Amino acid sequence: MEDDGPLLSIGELARRARLPVRTIRFWSDAGVLPPADRTESGRRLYDTACVARLELVVTLRELGLGLPDVRRVLDGQASIAEVAAVHLDALDAQIRALRLHRAVLAVVVKRAAGNEEMTLMNKLARMSVAERRQLIDDFLAEVFGGINGAPQAARWGAAWNLPDDPSPEQVDAWVELAEMVSDPDFRQRMRQVQDIGRQVDARDGLQDWLGWAHEHAVAAVLRGCPPDSAEAAQVLNRILEPVPGVHPVDREELIAGLEVATDPRIERYWQLTATINGWPPFPSHMPGDLWLLAALRAHG
Repeated sequence: MEDDGPLLSIGELARRARLPVRTIRFWSDAGVLPPADRTESGRRLYDTACVARLELVVTLRELGLGLPDVRRVLDGQASIAEVAAVHLDALDAQIRALRLHRAVLAVVVKRAAGNEEMTLMNKLARMSVAERRQLIDDFLAEVFGGINGAPQAARWGAAWNLPDDPSPEQVDAWVELAEMVSDPDFRQRMRQVQDIGRQVDARDGLQDWLGWAHEHAVAAVLRGCPPDSAEAAQVLNRILEPVPGVHPVDREELIAGLEVATDPRIERYWQLTATINGWPPFPSHMPGDLWLLAALRAHG
């Protein structure tokens, strides 16, 4: 239509734009597409500028903008880029939520989850990043006294970063981890681990001695040495010999520490965090520690 062409009725504009008349009437009533003029009987008329404005309205609506934002753009209160940036952030958040919901559904199918388990996974899917972070912070606060309560706290907390597009395996691991750290018994166990760690750090040379003892135990495992054998007794004698510069380690104290350290949930915690973050599997200290604990019990 030329600039000096005839004005269009709402029906003619609707046919040209291939839109329902009720849609154009709604946009007009909302102030997004005001008519250029009216007939003596009050019917709306639209000119070339209205046609161009309508095309922009359609484009913005197809991009997902609501009418208030469309009106702000058309009235010059905000640029299309500014409004689009806000909607882009919102769309990204929706995409992340959908990806998480998809991964949760895949886990439900994989596990053939029951009602209780499915409820937990659905709760995870609905949790915001901040809510998941709060679950972590609560755990750290109880075990370490907060993120700054111990040097290890930051490491433990950083291990919970569920990616924006998680695989079903990562969601599965996160659900198991959330169940684990919500267990008061596990939290108590972790406080015991931290107490032992502080005691080790406070005693000169003890950390190195424990590493040396672990190496002997691992070597015995690799040789196939039974922990209740005479050879194991000889290995224990070497391990427990006094070491210059290192505070003597009491046998019962060592047994008590190993009973805590060999709790399978601790190693499982690191296995799960490796899965969540896509890290290589953590090396297991369990075989050597279990051998040493069994040998100490056998030759007490």
